[in-house]
Amino acid sequence: MSAETSVPRPRESDVDISDSALFKGMLSEAEFAFAFFDAAGHVQLVNDVFTDVVGVPAERLVGRAPVETLTADLSQLITHAVQAVTESDAPVTESRVRVRSSEGETRHWSLSFSPVHDEAGELRAIALIGLDVTESRQIEEDLRRSEERYRSLVEAQSQLVWITSPTGTVVEDAPQWRAITGQGLEEYLAVGWLEAVHPEERQQTEEAWKEALRGRTMFEWNYRVRTRASGFRHFEVRAVPIIRHGRVVEWVGANTDVTPQREAEEMRGRLTDQLGAAALRTARLQGATAMLAEALTVEQVVQVIIDVGRTALAADRSAVALLDTDRAALKLINGEGVPEASGMSGEEIPLSSSSVMTMAVNSRRPVFAESPDSLKSQLLEAGGDEQVLGNYLTHSDERAWVGLPLLAAGRALGALRFSFTRPQKISQEDGVFLEALAGQCALAVERATLFEREHKTAETLQRSLLPDRLPVVKGLVLAQRFRSGSRHVQVGGDWYDAFVLQDGRVAAVVGDVMGKGVKAAAGMGRIRNAMRALALTNPPPAAVLTGLDRVFEATEEEEQVTTLAYMVVEPVTGEGTLALAGHPPPVLVSPQGTAILGDVEPGTPLGWPTSRRQFRFVVPPGHTAVLYSDGMVENRKRGLDAGLAELCSVVTEAPPEVVSSPHMLLDFLVDRMLSGYEQDDDVTALAIHVPPATKSD
Repeated sequence: MSAETSVPRPRESDVDISDSALFKGMLSEAEFAFAFFDAAGHVQLVNDVFTDVVGVPAERLVGRAPVETLTADLSQLITHAVQAVTESDAPVTESRVRVRSSEGETRHWSLSFSPVHDEAGELRAIALIGLDVTESRQIEEDLRRSEERYRSLVEAQSQLVWITSPTGTVVEDAPQWRAITGQGLEEYLAVGWLEAVHPEERQQTEEAWKEALRGRTMFEWNYRVRTRASGFRHFEVRAVPIIRHGRVVEWVGANTDVTPQREAEEMRGRLTDQLGAAALRTARLQGATAMLAEALTVEQVVQVIIDVGRTALAADRSAVALLDTDRAALKLINGEGVPEASGMSGEEIPLSSSSVMTMAVNSRRPVFAESPDSLKSQLLEAGGDEQVLGNYLTHSDERAWVGLPLLAAGRALGALRFSFTRPQKISQEDGVFLEALAGQCALAVERATLFEREHKTAETLQRSLLPDRLPVVKGLVLAQRFRSGSRHVQVGGDWYDAFVLQDGRVAAVVGDVMGKGVKAAAGMGRIRNAMRALALTNPPPAAVLTGLDRVFEATEEEEQVTTLAYMVVEPVTGEGTLALAGHPPPVLVSPQGTAILGDVEPGTPLGWPTSRRQFRFVVPPGHTAVLYSDGMVENRKRGLDAGLAELCSVVTEAPPEVVSSPHMLLDFLVDRMLSGYEQDDDVTALAIHVPPATKSD
């Protein structure tokens, strides 16, 4: 046996670096662009990165010259570079090449063209390797711009440079510093720069400077410096120790005048505060305008004004007064807004008296009294009683006042009064806000006054057209309920009627003229009167509705919609007939508390061309028929079908004593059907009850 004494040879790799497939695989995975050109400049081989860059597929590139497939700029650059390599047999580099991709994006590339020789040293090809240097170019560009900005900034700043000894003693002259401060050379060398610092800041500055000297740390501070003109300017200082061989040899400092920046910051702060205050005032005015737009009555307008005075103005008291021109006085709407100590007792303030409100109305201009002295001066000038005024100011806790006239088209409607228990500075901007607020309040007051006037007129008209009482008929009990919509909603055209016909039967009707206000109420009056005249002449429901259609076409507008339910019933027996004109069907309530909706055709509203029909409708003894308007069963949150189903369900919940009394039954139905809903329409109901037969009958 012999021992192996030779050094082990390294294992040879199985990878054949001459393998063309391996070479192509390396190129396909490379992140750089690669291309081979022959000596004539034709493309021999490219990788995917190259084809992506130039936007041309490999099959169109290989075997062709760049000029045949590439853009003019790029083909010219490659052709010249390949030619240069061929002629010089040396590499050529193009470090700044811009290439636009197929997506339109411009990228920066660095292209290197290198000769490729065979074993005999002959030039066989030219290899192109391209690197995307867009990011590095951008970094270089950003750095260059940053350096330019920094250089410009340094050159633009006027700095005062000074030098001290290691202990902080001034040892060299600083002409720029002395030119600003007015110090003489001897003074500057004797007492130094600290002597020019503002007295209020000198001690803290000196302590900070000594701390930097002890710790050999950078000194950064800011202070005010007395100038030659005896004023003060703001400076920022930065001083650094110069250290050699571990020892401080001197301190070098630079002062920068930052007065313009400080003044700009202060101005910016003031402007920001002003803009913020203006934005807040605008938001408050918009909020007040929105609330006033929803206020329909004077009472609501007054409440909005009180809320605005409390929230937007931080007023302690707010008062509203309307002008009574006949009495030459202001009528207080909310007397609690004016303390009794003001001398204005009662609800009226004569225009001849002296107050911020009468002054505002008489002059048609706002009155601002920022203090008791200001109020006293203005009221005395207006002819006020000095003794009364003095007594008021002595006993009142109010210390500032605002009086604003309410003007509509130049006409005075009244005045606003805001008061404060502390002196109040009223700026010009506050004055503009208050005048704008008064303008919005005046519009709201005028609108609310007109609304209340029309509402009262329409309500009076509507009430006058409804019967004062229902007829008393043996063998029949009639009951009605009329509940007007919310007091902030205009009256509508709901109506009811019941009267005895010539043959002893009773006619009962519930109608609804769509719309609100005086127009709807007047329309309701015309239809009601025509209805009575037709029923007394020819009572059958079909005939009455046919006649009403003709009347409607002759007197009412096309867009007017009117519905009604009309029935004729025989006392004692309850035999009757019914016709509907687009109206909800009546509900029949049994003595046991069950509810049945009348199974009759609803018909069409009045004025629509149709053949009117009437149906037999019986109210047996002990039963109650209820006619009603759509306000009972329909609203914004409940559809008609759901409302009818709910009405029948509510009937079943009524106690026996309620079912047997038509008056109690109507109260029960109206209350339960409106419970949980905002009433947005009139509700009208008419009950026809046939008492149960007795033994004597």
